[in-house]
Amino acid sequence: MSQDENMVDMVNQPPHYNRKNIEAICAIEASMEPEEFCGYLKGNILKYLWRYNYKGHPVQDLEKSEFYLNLLIKKVKESECPPESPT
Repeated sequence: MSQDENMVDMVNQPPHYNRKNIEAICAIEASMEPEEFCGYLKGNILKYLWRYNYKGHPVQDLEKSEFYLNLLIKKVKESECPPESPT
């Protein structure tokens, strides 16, 4: 096994989320309106924060939450996530 094969990034590019050179997150984004995708990102942030201390890999789950948070921040900066209307 090569050094590259040993360096699988289970947070940013887990191999089980890539099929036929298509990342699952790219397919999910393509299937949604921008507002929906931003909600999806927010849900994943909360999911990984909620369970980080229960699965035996707390740092990995916190890093996954961070991955989704960074992507959401990027989308907000690019104005792809409209702010919610105050009620």
